Amino acid sequence: MAKKGKVTPLMKQYQAIKQKHPEALLLFRVGDFYETFGSDAVRAAEILDIVLTHRNNGGDQTELAGFPHHALNTYLPKLVSAGERVAICDQLEDPKQTKTIVKRGVTELVTPGVALHDDILEKKSNNYLASLFFGRQKTGLALLDVSTGEFLTTEGLPGTVNKLLQQFEPSEILVPRQDRKKLEQGEVQSSAHPFYLDGWVYSEDYALETLTRHFKTKSLQGFGIQSTHSGVLAAGAILHYLSETQHKQLSHINRLQPLG
Repeated sequence: MAKKGKVTPLMKQYQAIKQKHPEALLLFRVGDFYETFGSDAVRAAEILDIVLTHRNNGGDQTELAGFPHHALNTYLPKLVSAGERVAICDQLEDPKQTKTIVKRGVTELVTPGVALHDDILEKKSNNYLASLFFGRQKTGLALLDVSTGEFLTTEGLPGTVNKLLQQFEPSEILVPRQDRKKLEQGEVQSSAHPFYLDGWVYSEDYALETLTRHFKTKSLQGFGIQSTHSGVLAAGAILHYLSETQHKQLSHINRLQPLG
């Protein structure tokens, strides 16, 4: 049996970055192109209607699909509209200034509910990210439009939450991983693209710490949401998600308002 060749330094770098963002489609900047590899390339080629080719990777043939970097604003909205989470990996130094492989890193993670690109956002409508927490008696709902800073929370019975989801039409919805079946079986109904978070993200202590740290307050008194326990947990998960998707310019999100 012939020995496989060594994986190239470029592909080693790609694999290391991809491991950090396994659930995202990784756009990997190589020179004047954004490249995708493997299953990402298969999905990108299908969604974008671009050519799927192959490259040699240590003796294996790896799927490859790419497009010119200046066409990002054309192709990125198509990926996000198809429900993809897209990690944009850029070159962090000038290739001319290094004799080794160029440093690269993810500079932005764009998801259906967390997008600031004008080409993705519809100017005449809000783009809401929703979060759900299923309490024993009531379901908490939080909604955020990250482009405007509008941040809302409430809680109620499933019927009430369903009506609000139909009204606000979020493009992405966060749900505790252990409650996946409640969404899949229609207990809560939404056409939003789901993303599942670990249960600890919705813990009371973590939610309060996340929210008060963001708003620079000692408590949530004065927000008018003291009785919205499940809604507060849902809201805390949204801010956690923004941190995880590397969105740090959030000073315009300066209040959390009760909905209804």
